[in-house]
Amino acid sequence: MDDSISYEAFAANVAAVEERIVEACRACGRKPDELTLMAVTKTHGPWAIEYALRYGLKCVGENRVQEAEGKRSDKPGQSGDDGIRWELIGSLQSNKAKLAVALFERVQSVDRIKLALALDRYAAEYGRRLPILLQINAGRDPAKYGAELEQAPALLEAVLGCANLDVQGLMTIAPLSDDPDVAMRTFDALREVRDSLAARYGVALRELSMGMSGDIPQAVRAGSTMLRVGTALFGAR
Repeated sequence: MDDSISYEAFAANVAAVEERIVEACRACGRKPDELTLMAVTKTHGPWAIEYALRYGLKCVGENRVQEAEGKRSDKPGQSGDDGIRWELIGSLQSNKAKLAVALFERVQSVDRIKLALALDRYAAEYGRRLPILLQINAGRDPAKYGAELEQAPALLEAVLGCANLDVQGLMTIAPLSDDPDVAMRTFDALREVRDSLAARYGVALRELSMGMSGDIPQAVRAGSTMLRVGTALFGAR
């Protein structure tokens, strides 16, 4: 079933989200160019990738390795030379790590040492240094993936020992809640653990991938550098 919207509708949606980002930045004294807007294209067809590329967005996010593989087979570029960066934002099983290394420019969902070691091994086979983010369950939500806050130091320490992984920051997903303070506390917790880890291990960890369609203001205020937005751009799935 075709779930596509018109490009004009998509462009209007992006403009509306960008205005929300500008307003959120204005409210807390940040600059909009400090944030990257990711188009979350999971469950949508190749048209969503094409729209994002046409608009000039820098990256797209996919949840499943197999789904991304099907979409990338329709693209002329297989290693990011189609002009957009492909990032994995969904949970990854270790047995799919090799395919993930082949398909994605960055993996945001590294949440355990076993997975990190698998990615490191396959990145070596492909002769590349794979950019990654550590996924942390900063909201302590049992329904979400991610390392617990207390596990973050051990996970980072293990990753820093992987010569073929380039850890660039942290990622989290806020618990589903009608209370905006829940997202705010989650994002503040991620920033705080990032600051602690950066100081303890002497690494920058610049990227804070946090915030989606429903919690953009809270994420911007807490210091997000990447907003992962799907519904507000493409409509409900």
